[in-house]
Amino acid sequence: MAGDQISRRLPETSTLQQICDRMASDGYCLVPGSGTRVLLGAAYEPSLADWNKFTSSWFSMPIDEHMADHGRYRRRRHATLSMSPGSVTPKREAHRPHYQSLDYNVLNGGVERLFEPIEIEVMTGDVMSNLLILCGRIVAELEPDRQWHIEVHQFRIEVDDSGRGLPTPEGRHRDGVDFAIMVMVNLSHAAGGTTTISDAQGNVLDTFRLADPLDMAIVDDRRVFHGVHPIERDGSGMPAYRDVLVVTFVRVSP
Repeated sequence: MAGDQISRRLPETSTLQQICDRMASDGYCLVPGSGTRVLLGAAYEPSLADWNKFTSSWFSMPIDEHMADHGRYRRRRHATLSMSPGSVTPKREAHRPHYQSLDYNVLNGGVERLFEPIEIEVMTGDVMSNLLILCGRIVAELEPDRQWHIEVHQFRIEVDDSGRGLPTPEGRHRDGVDFAIMVMVNLSHAAGGTTTISDAQGNVLDTFRLADPLDMAIVDDRRVFHGVHPIERDGSGMPAYRDVLVVTFVRVSP
């Protein structure tokens, strides 16, 4: 399939059961931002009370100094959490490096990468707290009664002097986790950035574009590959960037 597969998006009134059903059948799920708001219970906006503070934190992130291609187009912060069986509330853990093997990240894998931590006021704010609980609810519904290692990543991809920004410079990939949840925060003056979902043989299963705030993609990283096309300036002459929150879950052996 090609193009923006709107028909594959869940409706605005999505439920956790609908997400589980779609994940079971397809190995991935796309929830529109309006549906994420419903899942957050944000009809009266209590869970998004500090949205402006949350989104503005992407402007204070340092450049990712661990890019093996020497690119300067990515800014990043990171946090480590855990979630116990029977809980849906991730708990903050001591800050630690992020690691991926070369099997999963041929560009930047094989080394421990220590990023600046996500600012404490952002981690404890309304938006982040409620988004993490929502992610916890989704994963606990998908696989109940598990112990989880969780990592949270703030990413900003900027269009650099080359005219392009690379959300996934490693190309089509898996992350080496069980579940990955990608939440759009802000797409500003950027064209492109289409996400492609494919199977192990490279067959494209779906394409879509996270564009609106709180658009959310959930992938079973054991079943499907994913990648995001480069972003480019939209012709407005304004700085172009793509801000995304990524939350990953790895089962911890008992």
